[in-house]
This record gives sequence, structure tokens and C-alpha cells, in this order.
Amino acid sequence: MASCCECDSCSGCGSSLLSLLHPSDHCFDDFISPMINFVFFEDPRTVTELRPIFVNHWIPNTIGNNIPAGGSAQLYAAQFRVALTDRLSLIATKDGYIVDNSNGALDTLLDDGWADVSAGLKYNLIRDPFKGRIVSAGFTYELPVGSTSALQAQGDGEFNMFITGGQRLLDGNAHILSSVGYRLPADTSIQSSAIHWSNHLDVKLTDTVYVFTELAWWHWTDDASRGSNLGVAGADLFNLRSNDVVGNDLVTQNIGMRYKPSSHLETGIAYEFPLTGFKDITNSRLMIDMIFRY
Repeated sequence: MASCCECDSCSGCGSSLLSLLHPSDHCFDDFISPMINFVFFEDPRTVTELRPIFVNHWIPNTIGNNIPAGGSAQLYAAQFRVALTDRLSLIATKDGYIVDNSNGALDTLLDDGWADVSAGLKYNLIRDPFKGRIVSAGFTYELPVGSTSALQAQGDGEFNMFITGGQRLLDGNAHILSSVGYRLPADTSIQSSAIHWSNHLDVKLTDTVYVFTELAWWHWTDDASRGSNLGVAGADLFNLRSNDVVGNDLVTQNIGMRYKPSSHLETGIAYEFPLTGFKDITNSRLMIDMIFRY
């Protein structure tokens, strides 16, 4: 159990607060943060943190409508979250720099460049430290400020509305997290719309080491009417101009491990792979992150 679970609010469990900077909710310190679908799978806790991220993303040799591809792309990014009150937090979930090492026809479309920037708010709706239960809801808006060379800034931005929750199991030795959201572009003629559902299960091996597995499901609900017949949309990092992805389903799974020596630091590594015949642009993915939490 977390050390502050006796109190109703953990705002007084740390040092004195800065004017607009609240410490993380340490009543749920036995939880760890999810890694799959990292732009959209939001931690339900109210936290103040900096999270550097590295992603190596391998691309299938053929994507969509038999388009030659292959190779890889890398992302160097950093998320941050700031607790504004005990329940309300500012979240920045997408940014960074994309490095293109793709092959085939995709190499003619994708090049190095900056990612778009996503930011929004998250509010804690249910918080029960005694039962280990927490639920939050929120939204982000992706500003189209990235590099068009990196297939960013494709439209007028997009919204993501989500609800996310977690439950402590086995007296804090296991946890489940689940999040569902809807991705809605401001200009639906340029970008596609999709539902995403992400799930996490972890088990504590020692006081500092966790193993976990996660599943992410994407279902595209609307095409970009002014797009081309790529047959792929891009999932979390991209939202490509494709007019033939409606009805597609992509399910991926990862396996990973986290090391959490204290409530202020954790690092993780995860390997992700598709479970469906439709892979979109994901052949596999390796992700590494580190979280510095206040």
C-alpha cells in the first residue's frame, strides 16, 4: 500500500507547495504508468512529472494497399504532466523529433522532422485510496505545429476525449489500468477518426521490479474524404490522409518491465507487436522511458 493511504487527499504528504505546482498523488505509489499507445493511454493518477521517451518503430515491408515500405522510424520525445490542484492536471502527451529510416514508397513521404504537440487537461473523478480505485477523464488537442516532412501538421489539429481508470489487486502486488478514447480531427476531410481502447496488467516481482503486458485496440470510424488510398492511418504518432481505413481494426500487445526504486523515479522497457492481420504501419516497436516525478 502507498504510505499516504490513510488520508483523503495527498496534497499535504509532501513538502510545501509552490503557487501553481502541486505534488503528485502519492496515495497510489504502488501503481506504475502504462507504456503502450503512449500518446493516448493516460495514467489515471494526478501527477507532476517529466517523462523522456525513446521509441524505435519498425515498419512492415508492405503496408496498406500493397505499398512497398519497410525500415524504421525513431522518436525522441518528452511528456510532462503538472498537477494544478489535487484532482486537476495539465498534460502534454505528444512532442519530440522523428527520425526517418524507412524504405520503399514510404521513404518518399516521410522524412526527419518535429512531431505535433498535444496538450490538455485531466480531472480525477473517482479516488479511493483504501480500495485502490481511481478514475479520471480528460481531453487533449493536437496542435498542427510539426514538420510536414515528418507527416505532421496534416490538418487543423485534432481532439482526443478519454476516460481512464485503475484498480489495485492482491494488496498492491498487481494492478489493472484501462483507458478508452475517441480521436476526432478538426477537419474530418483531411484526417480519419478512430476509437482506441488500451489495457494494462502488471505484477510486482520485488519491491522495485514489475513485469507487465498491455493490449491496445484501434478501430477507425471515419475516413479522410480528401485523402488518398493508402490503406493505413498511422495510429498514435500519425494521422495520415487516407480515405480507405474506415472499419479497420488494429490490435497490438506488448510485454515489458519497469524498475521503480522510489516514488519519484521509474524506468521501463517494452516490446510491442501486432496481433491482427492488419498491421497499419506497425511491424513491431521497442519503447524505453524514464519518469521523474514530484
